Amino acid sequence: MKQENKTETYLYEPQHIADARPDDVQSAQSFCEDYKAFLNAAKTEREAVAETLRLLGAAGYTPFEYGKTFEPGSKVYVDNRGKCVIACTIGRRPLSDGVRLAIAHIDSPRLDMKPNPLYESSGLALFKTHYYGGIRKYQWGATPLALHGVVYRADGTRADVRIGEDEGDPVFCVTDLLPHLAADQSKRTLADGLRGEELNIVLASLPDGEEDDKDRFKRAVMRILHEKYGFTERDFTRAELCAVPAGKAVDVGFDRSMIGAYGHDDRVCAYTALRAEMDTASPEYTTVCVLTDKEEVGSDGVTGLNSDYLFHFLQDLADMQGVVYRHMLRRSMCLSADVNAAFDPTFPDVLEKNNAAYLNRGVCVTKYTGARGKSSTNDASAEVMAFVTNLLDAEGVCWQTGELGKVDQGGGGTIAKYVANRNVDTVDIGVPMLSMHAPFELVAKLDVYHTYLAFSAFAK
Repeated sequence: MKQENKTETYLYEPQHIADARPDDVQSAQSFCEDYKAFLNAAKTEREAVAETLRLLGAAGYTPFEYGKTFEPGSKVYVDNRGKCVIACTIGRRPLSDGVRLAIAHIDSPRLDMKPNPLYESSGLALFKTHYYGGIRKYQWGATPLALHGVVYRADGTRADVRIGEDEGDPVFCVTDLLPHLAADQSKRTLADGLRGEELNIVLASLPDGEEDDKDRFKRAVMRILHEKYGFTERDFTRAELCAVPAGKAVDVGFDRSMIGAYGHDDRVCAYTALRAEMDTASPEYTTVCVLTDKEEVGSDGVTGLNSDYLFHFLQDLADMQGVVYRHMLRRSMCLSADVNAAFDPTFPDVLEKNNAAYLNRGVCVTKYTGARGKSSTNDASAEVMAFVTNLLDAEGVCWQTGELGKVDQGGGGTIAKYVANRNVDTVDIGVPMLSMHAPFELVAKLDVYHTYLAFSAFAK
């Protein structure tokens, strides 16, 4: 008797979302128009918080007040120092049953200005920078840059700086050598192609004052900044200024199926988690969406997730319902929302094909991150993986798994361990990405949309 072919029953092959759910192509296009607008408004963590607070206000969220009674469906937020934000919807179940956490970071690699950044040399005024996060330094040369940040004047007032984004604005840049004179530079390793102290930003080339005047190129820059923003050179020590790639998020490809932009890592997960939180009306469990800072430099500091700001909020919630805080944490679950590397056919050797994420196959569920022997990671249990993936299957969300490269190739980390260390079941999920940490990163719109669907399924 002929044996029945059991291939479809026993084996599994991830599908392209356009094959599995063709109607989602247009839905993804529409969803991503709003996402691109968020990216354009939120090029730093401060701007991301400001835009998030605007969206939360429009969605009916109010500031959290300790001691106030909140009914199921109530929506509240906490603004931590203007650099991270917590959004919460009170659920129908008591907090003793736990909460549902979705946590993404809103900081991205960039060039920070040093405390005394301004100098002049050879007829140019320049800024000295100190790069923030894991960048490939050579990628930041000869590319248009915009200046963003805040400066506090001596009288305590604040100036918000954003130059290089609007039509007609000037932009800035880090210079690089012409190939004709780069023989010695070309002998450097790629990682050393541009060195940290060579990431100097060109600001101006016209003097202010007479030919024999001292510092007349610096003075030219400060005159413009003082006229526009009212601060002096001394005020740079009271500033947070950075340079980011200038320009808006754009569609990529003849089919417009992808988005190219600065800051997808990790604002693509931040926005999808935030939208899912805002769209949740009356969840079973209390939902908590956290957009946090400092992940790219280790999550330390008062606005990083290694601090207690989130856990103080959770303890406040528990206290207000008379719930034992540690019991609530034990029954909670967290989606650590961060991107993963997508398979790049131009550079296939760094990824193991059977365990890599691919564009357009859905949200990537990452069991563990870390480096080499799984060092410095949260390794999600089989029970957590089963719960999350079964939930996604039940809700028709396309998903895949992926590791961040071959075992001994490198690796990376997320905020997952900082939550898991508090006895909260945690797993990483997020959008697959090409050119991660570059000034221009690439994601697929279908993956963005299904990441939103994943957070929505988890929240409701």
